[in-house]
Amino acid sequence: MSAKKDAYDAALDAASAHARAWLGSLPDRAVPPRVDADALAPAFGGVLPDGPSDPAEVVEALARAAEPGLMAMPSGRFYGWVIGGTLPAALGADWLVSAWDQNAAMRYPTPAVAAIEEAAGAWLVDLLGLPAGSDVGFVTGATMANFTGLAAARRHVLARRGWDLDREGLAGAPRIRVLVGEERHDTVDLALRHLGLGAPTPVAVDDQGRIRLDALAEALTAAGDAPVIVCLQAGNVHSGAFDPVGAAAELAHRHGAWVHVDGAFGLWAVAAPALRHHLPGLAAADSWATDAHKTLNVPYDCGIVIVADPGALRAAMGVQASYLIEPAGPGGPADPLEKVPELSRRARGVPVWAALRSLGRRGVADLVEGLAGHARRLADGIAAIDGAEVLNDVVFTQVCAAFGDDERTAAVTRALLAEGTAWMSGSRWRGRAVLRVSVSNWSTDDADVEASLTALRRAVASVG
Repeated sequence: MSAKKDAYDAALDAASAHARAWLGSLPDRAVPPRVDADALAPAFGGVLPDGPSDPAEVVEALARAAEPGLMAMPSGRFYGWVIGGTLPAALGADWLVSAWDQNAAMRYPTPAVAAIEEAAGAWLVDLLGLPAGSDVGFVTGATMANFTGLAAARRHVLARRGWDLDREGLAGAPRIRVLVGEERHDTVDLALRHLGLGAPTPVAVDDQGRIRLDALAEALTAAGDAPVIVCLQAGNVHSGAFDPVGAAAELAHRHGAWVHVDGAFGLWAVAAPALRHHLPGLAAADSWATDAHKTLNVPYDCGIVIVADPGALRAAMGVQASYLIEPAGPGGPADPLEKVPELSRRARGVPVWAALRSLGRRGVADLVEGLAGHARRLADGIAAIDGAEVLNDVVFTQVCAAFGDDERTAAVTRALLAEGTAWMSGSRWRGRAVLRVSVSNWSTDDADVEASLTALRRAVASVG
């Protein structure tokens, strides 16, 4: 037993040393990786060794070879896509999750992680102001959170038309109409494709990407007596804008539709007193999806699905088998496997619990409001650059800017990324090339904002 313990100790000591060195390098490190995947391939590839290697030496070799190819995503100057950092408590909890090595599928064999995840779920429902008793599932990310919520919706709206999806499948079923805003995230379409529901029906949006209620009313009327799912958005990936969830849900429910909210990063606005006015009536929806590894800043991978009707979620996701310990039954505590697509999974809810426990209600609000405040400061700084234009109303954590025509905007983006101080990803929005900024990291501070703006001014000057 001592030899086994020594092997763990040496490997973990090596991992800890390299992890601490990595985190310590972030304040001064250039954000982009120094080499590409092709350059790294020889260090990791080749012929698989015939015999075993010392675990600590493997960890050492892994860390040293990987280091030049790591993107400083946890840096306070990383604003690409919508990627958060990792809170200290969440990182420590995630290390424990790996060491504990619990398969978080059933309550009986893994009571500790089941209790932790149930507590985290209850805190989330309360913090987000959602209906008490809603079921919470921990999945890989927003794509699977959308998939899971929409799977519950699919089964529910078909059952209301008398169609037994479990027995009959989709062939011959009433065609489900899925109504979405024209500027929904592409992962909604991906989830619908996985579910066999085909392409959604786009609904017109305003100049910030918010679904228009008049257009939604027309689309609902046009759907007639078909089963309908309405998918709304809490946080447009370019503008940060929020669909009018409460009013849209009331309208959709009058037509018997299920309402799902894709809130990958924006759902957290409701936890901040200064921002929750963007989401009035959020609790009127039927299901919600978000990422904990975006705005809440827990490690990858951790998405969250919340469904107001536990029966709908468990009917869509649940499974029974003779070798599994029977769940508690209707109305009782659900096994985690009844709320997500997986049977085997890590205890993703444990870092969520640690993040929430370390922040508390006020800390979550401060985190979310702080991210939005830094976005506004970045937008103000960008607007002050000669020739720059901020294209969106900065209501949350997203900023889209242009620097003249598409060619010049793309050139500024390339120059900024090549310089390496900050990472702001390029995109296209409303027919224009944009520099897109997403403030998602808890560690971003005023110094990071100023360093990033200084780097952007240098990039603009270099383009001329």
